[in-house]
Amino acid sequence: MEEIRRGTPLMAYNSFGIDAFAESLVHIRQPEQLAPFHPGMPFRILGGGTNVLITSDLRGAVLRMEIDGIEVLQDNAQGVLVRAGAGQAWHGLVEWAIGRDLGGIENLSLIPGTVGAAPVQNIGAYGAELSEVFAWAEVWDLETGRTRQVKGEEAGLGYRDSHFKGMWKGRYVITHVVLRLQRHHRPNISYAVVREALEKRGITDPSIREVSNAIVEIRKAKLPDPACLGNAGSFFKNCSVDARRYSELKLRFPEMPAFAQQDGSFKIPSGWLIESCGWKGLSRGQVACYEKQALVLVNIGGATGQEILAFANEISQSVFNHFGLKLEPEVNIWGDSQI
Repeated sequence: MEEIRRGTPLMAYNSFGIDAFAESLVHIRQPEQLAPFHPGMPFRILGGGTNVLITSDLRGAVLRMEIDGIEVLQDNAQGVLVRAGAGQAWHGLVEWAIGRDLGGIENLSLIPGTVGAAPVQNIGAYGAELSEVFAWAEVWDLETGRTRQVKGEEAGLGYRDSHFKGMWKGRYVITHVVLRLQRHHRPNISYAVVREALEKRGITDPSIREVSNAIVEIRKAKLPDPACLGNAGSFFKNCSVDARRYSELKLRFPEMPAFAQQDGSFKIPSGWLIESCGWKGLSRGQVACYEKQALVLVNIGGATGQEILAFANEISQSVFNHFGLKLEPEVNIWGDSQI
């Protein structure tokens, strides 16, 4: 039987620590609890609350995914298929895999949130993305009231994007995710900062555990703990431009860093853009741009979602005025206002 709480405060359920209320909160611990909900009904899906900014009280239900558990479905020469519940803590799954010498997600260590949110955002870090190991998601189809599998390319996983976030939003609810991991996996240390962290330890041929440890140390050094300082990690996506636009920008800003992509485009670090506009470490009231990482906006204490959104809009406008580039939020914004 589903547990429903009426007029629930959401401060404990979002990492920004926003004081807002949901009309009702439903704790989803098995897929069948989703049966009463249909497309068009006012509801939102909540995982760990680590990638959301709430800007107002929320009408309708908030469905908190709490389906947990991890199991091996298949173990052969093609890889190890691992199935995890949507409510499982993501880093808990990473630790589970590393403890069994299963590689493929060690670069995604310490990313906050739950397994169910991972394909929605196609989470990525330090040269790796979920799409590289994604086998399928098990979803509840709100139109048919049945479960189905969404496999591989069908999910449309892109840069911090997917069909779950786009055209399927409000229809499919992820209940489980299946990943294809590998034994004897060769770790990805393509990012210089990861190689440097390993070299400091005298490690030249790292194990997946050693790569994970290095990344955990890097993340802890530059990102604030939400338990101490409200935040949702990187607030903005990195900017993507085509080759011609990149050449134009490079002429004007020769010091601008960029990373070439396989499709010929270039990613420009939004943190560098924001820092170049002078925002790093600045604050407005109870909101600030984190002093160690300009991509992170923080709730110093008691800020409203509207105040954080206004601050983000101010930063975005500043970057556009200076570079002609529009920042897109990585954080999901819940409420009436949008960037």
